[in-house]
Amino acid sequence: MAIVWPGLLVQAADNLAEFHRDRGLSCVACHDEGPPLSDDNLSLENRNCSVCHGSLETVSVEIGEREIDPHLSHLPGEPACTTCHATHSPSVPYCSACHSFEFNLPFAGTWERMEASIDELQQQSAAHDSAINNPPRDTVDVIVIGSGGAGLSAAVAAADASARVIVVEKEPVIGGNSKLAAGGLNAAETRQQAALGIEDSLALMTADTINGGKDKNDPVLVQVLVSESAGSVDWLTSMGADMSDVGRMGGASVDRTHRPAGGLAVGKHIVQVLYDRASQLDVDLRVNTRAVEILEDQSGAVRGLLVQGKYTGLYWIQAPTVVVAAGGFGKNNDLVASFDEKLRGFAATNQPGATGDGLNVATRAGAGTLDMQFIQAHPTYSPVGGVLVTEAVRGNGAILVNEAGRRFVNELTTRDVAAAAILEQAGDHAYLIFDESVRRSLQQIEGYVELGAVDEQLTLSDLADSLGMDATVLTATVERYNGFVAAGTDQEFSRQDMARPIAEEAFYAIEVTPAIHHTMGGLRINSQTQVLSGDGESIRGLFAAGEVTGGVHGANRLGGNAVSDIVTFGRRAGQRAANYAGVN
Repeated sequence: MAIVWPGLLVQAADNLAEFHRDRGLSCVACHDEGPPLSDDNLSLENRNCSVCHGSLETVSVEIGEREIDPHLSHLPGEPACTTCHATHSPSVPYCSACHSFEFNLPFAGTWERMEASIDELQQQSAAHDSAINNPPRDTVDVIVIGSGGAGLSAAVAAADASARVIVVEKEPVIGGNSKLAAGGLNAAETRQQAALGIEDSLALMTADTINGGKDKNDPVLVQVLVSESAGSVDWLTSMGADMSDVGRMGGASVDRTHRPAGGLAVGKHIVQVLYDRASQLDVDLRVNTRAVEILEDQSGAVRGLLVQGKYTGLYWIQAPTVVVAAGGFGKNNDLVASFDEKLRGFAATNQPGATGDGLNVATRAGAGTLDMQFIQAHPTYSPVGGVLVTEAVRGNGAILVNEAGRRFVNELTTRDVAAAAILEQAGDHAYLIFDESVRRSLQQIEGYVELGAVDEQLTLSDLADSLGMDATVLTATVERYNGFVAAGTDQEFSRQDMARPIAEEAFYAIEVTPAIHHTMGGLRINSQTQVLSGDGESIRGLFAAGEVTGGVHGANRLGGNAVSDIVTFGRRAGQRAANYAGVN
């Protein structure tokens, strides 16, 4: 059956390669004349895609307006055509790993993760030994595992110190969980706060962080997080980041969550800024490249990393330092449930690569772990949109109601408390209720609208009817809340920050339920980001930063502290790794 796609008539072909062949194109239209593919990034092949089809923006315009256009997504960097469009096999929309909207992709298959475990790769002795016994394919000063905010911060900091850097990323796209981060970056005593007249202190941010972490945090790591937070904002700003908007997220005593103007999502923006800087510094960033084993010399010091390229196979890179910044394991539900059985079967807000590979690789090299049992469920995940609904929606004025239309919790309490409260409601879910003024205050909401996650009605009564609620109950709930806003005191749940009343037509609702969001536990590190063994000794040449580490957040992470963590500790890890490598 013929399919109409961007003005072309697709004849009976099984895949894109056959379709191109039927149009008279030979292999060299996509590939070089030799048999090997260009590299694991498929650099040549993707360039050839753009020669014929143009940039992603061009393709988007040619396809025309649509409700959702994956070509204009939240993916940072320079997403490659082959991320979704395979050639000799079914094309698989990478977005479908998280979202369920209609993709209408020709020759499409179904996305699923199919990969051998790290254990299995290391047990393939013949291929494993052959790769290690061969000369290294490359020699650099610093290898970074992971291309999220922590990994790119480390890469940029090391390259800024004149280190030669390779970043390996197992996914076909960069950004890790960082590209999904929405709320912002927590920092105290910043120039941005001062400009807005916000009074904050390092002591207050420290107290909030430790209180949120239930006094389980490593105080030394918290001191680094807090004392360098303003410097992290300045560092990003110096590279062109916009951190001018300052809001508040759950567990914070004052506004300290920094993000782009208009409340735009912070994650993609920061990753793009770091990616652009890394490109300027000639950082070698390899996607489709999985870390397999940290190699050590006879004295136990790092000497390199064994990797598996999706297309180039096993090979090793020589370097005196490795920075593990591979993120957490929230997408690996079996591993999550092994630490907290109550979370078995939960959805996750994480990107599909958050499976715990970095932990596995590092612990096989002798790294110790801590706090693995502390796993956070984010309270507001949209099962309709398949997306986390940022805490900033509540911070900017939304309330939470149950099926009966009643509030049941302080919306800006810590995430663990809010998630538990939602799970106590009928149906294990709740609704975010807000108005036009909240929508106007936060541009991220437009993304939820596009994903079909937002119910929009002209009046509160209409919204209640749409949700199957008693209109008088929902209206009374909102009016009571608005009275608290006017009085400046929430007499029901002691919510401290009530940004605005819910009174401006139209009115909106998003169904939400808790989903696995952040793994607080991970590798043991010291304040210098050196990875520690189980007995507390540093492993020479091995550093780590970001969600793959433990100790920073204790038993519960505050919203906005993850982005602060990845930038602050990622930057520190890159600097320390370059210094260890002897870079001048």
